[in-house]
Amino acid sequence: MPRLLDRDFLKKSLARAERHVANVEHDVARQRMVVAGLKLCGRDTNRAANLLRYFEALQAAYSADRDLLRKELGLTAPC
Repeated sequence: MPRLLDRDFLKKSLARAERHVANVEHDVARQRMVVAGLKLCGRDTNRAANLLRYFEALQAAYSADRDLLRKELGLTAPC
């Protein structure tokens, strides 16, 4: 079991990770709309799709960090 100070640090880190996950989820959704809009207009989507893949990679990394912090704190994922 982590010590109290360690646990407080982990809780703060988890809160930061939760914010990162929420922010990047918004970025992913917005960028998916950009890519879809460009496709609909028959425009080149390469740069927008590359940015989408970057956001999706961030989402995976942030989610993994969040999940690791939850596990370290003995928490389960919210329903």
